[in-house]
Amino acid sequence: MSMLAVVLTTPGEPEALQLERLPRPEIQFPHQVLVQVKAASINPIDTKLRRRGMLLHPGQPAILGCDGSGVVVACGDQVTQVQPGQAVYYCYGGLGGMTGSYAEYIVLPETALAPKPERLSFVEAAALPLVGITAWEALFDRGQVQGRETVLIHGGAGGVGHIAVQLAKQRGARVLTTVSSLEKGKLAQALGADGLVYYRETPFVQAVLYETQGQGVDYALDTVGGETFHQTPAAVRYYGRLVTLLQPPPTGQGWEVARQRNLTIGYTLMLTPQTANLPVHQVRQTHILRELAAWVDAGRLTVTVAQTYPLAEVVQAHRQLEQGGFGGKLVLTIGA
Repeated sequence: MSMLAVVLTTPGEPEALQLERLPRPEIQFPHQVLVQVKAASINPIDTKLRRRGMLLHPGQPAILGCDGSGVVVACGDQVTQVQPGQAVYYCYGGLGGMTGSYAEYIVLPETALAPKPERLSFVEAAALPLVGITAWEALFDRGQVQGRETVLIHGGAGGVGHIAVQLAKQRGARVLTTVSSLEKGKLAQALGADGLVYYRETPFVQAVLYETQGQGVDYALDTVGGETFHQTPAAVRYYGRLVTLLQPPPTGQGWEVARQRNLTIGYTLMLTPQTANLPVHQVRQTHILRELAAWVDAGRLTVTVAQTYPLAEVVQAHRQLEQGGFGGKLVLTIGA
């Protein structure tokens, strides 16, 4: 049997992604599950892999796509947690040699699958796993955000940011967030943000210090990197915490400010369990997916899909992601 899939053979521009017909993957180990993919999320890591060839095996085509949703088609002999016909969502694969979700079918370990939130469509569910796990780990596992704390979330209308705003609010924190436009500000405010900083008009450090009576926030989440990372320590209180999703510049004033303020600096790279083969941490992330599903079905969390594209329009989707200017996520529809 065959399937349609988007294949990357040579790194490059979006046009490097080609729609091809390939053999349908098969279950090879007793703990694996075959899933018919209904929708696949598009994430910045996909564009980095496409452009730079990170983690690609020379001469071997890759199927990108780190997270998605679908329906279980078949299960290995030792699978006990899911069954054929069940709707699931996941964050697994798509890292070069690990086949991803830009395809009609994918084979996954049982431990990577969680039941799809009932309140979400397949498209909405596909948009949640990578950004949801990232936001959860950054806020709760690394940042230890508690109720009544004040937090700063950069890019509160973005993929990770719009989930992080909601999680922090549900934990009882006061949320300040940076946005670039009125449209994004409306989205962040609708999701619960207490204060908006239009960083193109007002320096965010100045605005945050004003909102916190000169003290700074208890916790900051850097989803931008670069110069934003170096500016952020000045907006965090003494003995506060700063977690970044990006590789910070090795030198710059931010490091000295962070040292002077005795900040705790943390990193969140949610793909580490796959790249470093850490199955215990993969199971932990699947547990987070179950928690996120419970929050969604309880009406405590939503996910924003800005636009969908059919699998055949993946080139346009990558162009849109790199262009930016939208809130929430972009999703490929495959069987939804």
